[in-house]
Amino acid sequence: MSNVTRLSGAAKLAGVMGWPIEHSRSPRLHGYWLDHYEIDGAYVPFAVRPERLEAAIGGLRALGFRGCNVTIPHKEDVLLFVDELSETARRIGAANTIIFDDDGRTLGDNTDGFGFIASLQGGASRWRASDGPAVLLGTGGAARAISVALLDAGVPSIRLINRTPERAEALAATLRPMMPGRAIDVVAWNEREAALEGASLLVNTTSLGMTGQPPLDLRLDALPAGAVVVDIVYSPLTTALLAAAHARGNPIVDGLGMLLHQARPGFAAWFGQDPEVTDDLRHAVLAA
Repeated sequence: MSNVTRLSGAAKLAGVMGWPIEHSRSPRLHGYWLDHYEIDGAYVPFAVRPERLEAAIGGLRALGFRGCNVTIPHKEDVLLFVDELSETARRIGAANTIIFDDDGRTLGDNTDGFGFIASLQGGASRWRASDGPAVLLGTGGAARAISVALLDAGVPSIRLINRTPERAEALAATLRPMMPGRAIDVVAWNEREAALEGASLLVNTTSLGMTGQPPLDLRLDALPAGAVVVDIVYSPLTTALLAAAHARGNPIVDGLGMLLHQARPGFAAWFGQDPEVTDDLRHAVLAA
C-alpha cells in the first residue's frame, strides 16, 4: 500500500531543509522506510533560503512537525536557532538533525559521524579503530564529523590533508583539545601519498572524483594492503579511488552507507521506528 493512501490527520511529519534541495535523496530514503513499516507519516523536502532558515524552523514547529534534517548550506547556521545541542553537534560545530520535543523545545544533533562508523563497520567488519592511523582527505563539515567519530572510536592518530593547508591547520586546532595525547597531524597536499604509509584507514571526504568534479589524483603505492579505503562520494558509487584500492586488494566502503545510516536516528526520533539499512533500501535510493 502506498504511504500516501495511509496519511491521516494524525500523520507524523518530518522533512529536510536545504538550498537547493532538488538533489537530496533523503525523501526517497525516508519514504522507503515509511512505506516499508506502514507508518502514518510523511517526509517533505523544503527549499529554504539561508535568510529564511530561522522562520522555516519556527514554521515547522508551529505546524506540528516532529523535526527535520538540514543539509547544505544550513548545517552550521542552524546552531543559532535551536534551544539545545547534543554533545556531538556541539563538538562538531554543525547539526544535520533537528528534533522538536513534546515541550516545544528544539534539539540539534549531528548523526554524520554515527552514519560513517556504522557504514564502516558494516562494510569492513575486520576494521578496528586501534589498528593504526587514519588519513583524511578534506577538511569540510563531513571531515569534521568523521574525525570526531574516529577519535571517539579510539583511532590513535589522524593525518589531515587538504589542498588549502590553513583549513587543515584550523581543523587540527579544533580537534586537539578534544583528545589530548592523540596525534592530529597536518600533511601538505604534495605529501599526501607518503602520508599513506602505515595507515589503517584512508577516507576521501572531498568532492574530487564525484560525477562532474575533477578526479582525485592519488597513488596508493604506500598504503598497506590491509588498510580500508572509504570514499564518502556515492555518485558514482564506485569512484576511481575505490576501484584502484579494490584492484590492489584493499577492503573498500562506498559512500552510500554513510548516507543511509546517518538517517536512522532521526527517523527513529520522528516516527518511532528504528529502521534497518538493507540491500533493497540501497537499490531504492540509488534509483532516485
